[in-house]
Amino acid sequence: MSSTATSAARAGETVWDRVGIPRPLLFGFIGVLIFMIGDGVESGFIAPFIEGNGAGSEVRASYVITAYGVTVMLASWLSGALSELWGPRRVMQLGLAIWIVFDILFLAFGAAQDNYALMLLFYGLRGFGYPLFAFSFLVWVTATAPVARLGAAVGWFYFAFTGGLPTLGSLTASVTNPLFGKFGTLWVALALIAIGGAFCLLGVRERTGYSRLAPPGVKPVQSLARSLSIAWTHPKVAVGCVVRVINTAPQFGLWVILPAFFTDEMGFSDGDWLRLLSIMFATNIFFNLLFGLVSDRIGWRTTIGWFGAVGCAVSVLALYFVPKLMTDNYWVAVGVGMVYGATLAGFVPISALMPSLAPENKGGAMALLNLGAGGAAFVGPAIVSLFLGPLGRDGVVLIFAGLYVVAAVLTLFLRLPRASEEAIAQGKSLHEAAVPVAARATT
Repeated sequence: MSSTATSAARAGETVWDRVGIPRPLLFGFIGVLIFMIGDGVESGFIAPFIEGNGAGSEVRASYVITAYGVTVMLASWLSGALSELWGPRRVMQLGLAIWIVFDILFLAFGAAQDNYALMLLFYGLRGFGYPLFAFSFLVWVTATAPVARLGAAVGWFYFAFTGGLPTLGSLTASVTNPLFGKFGTLWVALALIAIGGAFCLLGVRERTGYSRLAPPGVKPVQSLARSLSIAWTHPKVAVGCVVRVINTAPQFGLWVILPAFFTDEMGFSDGDWLRLLSIMFATNIFFNLLFGLVSDRIGWRTTIGWFGAVGCAVSVLALYFVPKLMTDNYWVAVGVGMVYGATLAGFVPISALMPSLAPENKGGAMALLNLGAGGAAFVGPAIVSLFLGPLGRDGVVLIFAGLYVVAAVLTLFLRLPRASEEAIAQGKSLHEAAVPVAARATT
């Protein structure tokens, strides 16, 4: 692109363009934030709530959480694959409906009746809801934003996503639990889900997300196959999926072991723990945005490898072992929690990098990316289930640190193809970048 054309393009930019938010999607970012606040309300207490309302033991409660993790993983993959077929907006509608319906059934017939079997069924099925809603919007973002500012755009998505889950969600619970109890708080969460869904589905008019993203000739079975076959046709995408699993698997595992660690072993109150969690991820949402912006300048791969993977390998150890060494100091624990939240945000550019590795099949790449995100919700707690008994909390945390080291090594292999590099230079979106790739494939 010539300097004259570049200057003209910049002159036509709005303030939203400059900060990396696609203006037509603004209400979607707001809606995702509110939706994820509703989803995140339960993050600090759902396991003991299930245990006390029919599960009867920590182990039986963990089965419910594991079932939820499995459906989250499956739905995360489907959000990308189905967005290719139906368009992101339609998949978001499906996710919203699933969340609302099965949450009502979980609360009214499972938890309220102390019915363990129905809690296992309905809470598990509710797991399809938030990935279909939130990650389909992420597909919408990656299809719309210019590649040169895609890091910033996905940074804003994760600013909204983690702003709700668990940051403002946990903070909301710390206020509503004393007022309404945990059961009442879960009904408050349902109302927030409905409000967030309305913001997204009524407020966003950008047309790309209203229609299918796959080429006209691609059939449903073919589209689903493309979202899996990309793992071996584009091995770098498969590597990126593993990195995405490692990104948040320790986070989900820590949510299992840290509540008891900080309340029982460190002597903090439930309110102290919820506030620590909120502060940790308040830091995370700020750095989600910061690293999204920075990564567009210094490189997505560099940001992920050094600030994300290496940073988390160090900070996850500090989060657990520093409070053990400096007991009875709440603010030290808060400080190391903030460092972990900050380094966790270093992985944000993976959502820009993955579809850019395969612009001609960005839906398949996003499907694997989202599979990795959902898989983390299963892998993290599964590691805890397998190793907490024989290795204790110390051993589990060392495993998490080791996983981050593995992610740092894998990131070295994630180099962009020529088409994506050209799109960045020319200020194009991935949707536009895919056209010449598809043309070359047919010649």
